[in-house]
Amino acid sequence: MADKRVAVVTGANKGIGFETCRKLASNDITMSKILASIDSLAKFVGINYKKLDILINNAGENGNAVNLEALPSIIDGGMLQVFDENVDKVEEVSTETYEMAVECLKTNYYGTKRVTEALLPLLQLSKSARFFYSEKFKAEMSDIESLSEEKIDGILQWFLKDFEEDKLKANGWPLTVAAYKVSKAVVIAYTRIMGKKYPNILINCVHPGYVQTDMSYRTGPMTPEEGARAPAMVAMLPDDGPSGRYFYEMQESTSY
Repeated sequence: MADKRVAVVTGANKGIGFETCRKLASNDITMSKILASIDSLAKFVGINYKKLDILINNAGENGNAVNLEALPSIIDGGMLQVFDENVDKVEEVSTETYEMAVECLKTNYYGTKRVTEALLPLLQLSKSARFFYSEKFKAEMSDIESLSEEKIDGILQWFLKDFEEDKLKANGWPLTVAAYKVSKAVVIAYTRIMGKKYPNILINCVHPGYVQTDMSYRTGPMTPEEGARAPAMVAMLPDDGPSGRYFYEMQESTSY
């Protein structure tokens, strides 16, 4: 068992996470099922496997509520048109409240951070550890020298304050699925911070593509199985592979 790689994938009950588990299992990697709490998961993995080789933070939520009957009005060519220039049309079918924004950030950033911190001691026991997030990159988070967890916390508090005071447009925040987009940007920033902080672990982020999942309301050109190819590929990079990087589907990208 000591020589067999062990992986944890969050948000793996369906969609991209489920298909990623199948691909890793087919490569003789032991999968650990998420338990009732983060602490119980860490304890279970520690007792049963003594280490963790792969952590894939895939769980997330989109931070809004959509009128499914009206949804077709913001779909073009099979894809959701949730761009800021379409904000008026998006607002007709989608609701984003302050409470939803808080929950989205709790899950997508702070939840990811808690899982990572709980499992880091086990990752450090691996001879070949790596973890990453299926996230999109935001340019304002690209200056690695200025990034810190404290800066991220400050940015999120600023965002929530502006959200509550209806100042998103005035201060240049995203206007559609705002909390989701911000949460993805800060998770990628956190990935870069952790990649620099733990050079002995491969830590990367992946945009798997536009995939037909519940999160995308079953829109997009890719199936979950196709979307799982990039996370599985990055999870099995060689030990001397890149870290602190962004992958767009199957390719490392410098276009953030």
